[in-house]
Amino acid sequence: MRSETPAAPANDSAPGDGLVKAGVVLFAIGAVATLVTVAPLFLGTDPFPTVAYTVSMLMGVGFAVAAAGVLRSIAAQRRQARSGAAAPVQAR
Repeated sequence: MRSETPAAPANDSAPGDGLVKAGVVLFAIGAVATLVTVAPLFLGTDPFPTVAYTVSMLMGVGFAVAAAGVLRSIAAQRRQARSGAAAPVQAR
C-alpha cells in the first residue's frame, strides 16, 4: 500500500551531504561577520578588532568545505554509475 509510511526511515543522505551542510553554516557565519565588520565603514564608527575580520574569513572556508562536499558527492555518483554500467545486462 502506497499510503502507508515505511517501518524503517529511509536514509537519503549521500556522501558529502554533511560537508555541504557544515559549509553552509560556516558560510552563513562568515557572511554575518562580514556584514558586521563592514557596517562601521558606513556608520562612521570605530572599526572592530582584528578578531572580527578573522571570523569573516569563515565565509571563504565555508564555501571551500561546501565545494568539497559537492565534489565528494559527484565522485560517489560516478563510482555508482560505473559499477552499474559494468554489471551484465540480463535478458528477460
